Amino acid sequence: MAGLQEASRRRGSFLDTVKAIGWAFFGVRGGREHERDISRLNPLHVIIVGVVLAAIFVVSLVLIANWVVG
Repeated sequence: MAGLQEASRRRGSFLDTVKAIGWAFFGVRGGREHERDISRLNPLHVIIVGVVLAAIFVVSLVLIANWVVG
């Protein structure tokens, strides 16, 4: 229960979460920035944003493939 309370107290903004996940998709997040993200971002928000961005990525690839083929 203490871990959940600690995660809910983290103060990373939504934009910080989106940027961190975006950099993670490209695999170019540096060590110091990564440590800052781990200490500030809420893990639940990271999971939600990651799933949403992955879904957007897959849908965009499907749309591009349909556009090229069609």
